[in-house]
Amino acid sequence: MTHDAATWATAGLMALGALTFAAYWVAWLRLPHDEAWLPAGYRDHETPFVVTDTLLALLLLAAAVLLVLEEPAGESLALVAGGMMLFLGTLDAAYFWRTGLFAPAHEGYLNLAIVLAVLAGGVFLIVRFA
Repeated sequence: MTHDAATWATAGLMALGALTFAAYWVAWLRLPHDEAWLPAGYRDHETPFVVTDTLLALLLLAAAVLLVLEEPAGESLALVAGGMMLFLGTLDAAYFWRTGLFAPAHEGYLNLAIVLAVLAGGVFLIVRFA
């Protein structure tokens, strides 16, 4: 098991990210999403991300555990998770931009915060382990 504080901090952030993804989707699935300003097909577009984000969360947790255990696969999995975060964050950014969901009246600040956090997490993991 590692004694490196930076590894523990990174693993903790990865676990926090995984829990945040889970909490977001639990909350999202409980809401009706019936606001008049939501684009047509919004729920159909977003629902498949439950699967991709669940896989990402599991990957983040697995990588965090392996990093703490000083297993070499931990760094590789962290890089894969970082790439997934960049892809998913970019996809969200493009969709929110195209559909006007960055507008302040359309929860734009929250949407922007989510996109920036996911992209920052991806960049962090890639820079840290590349």
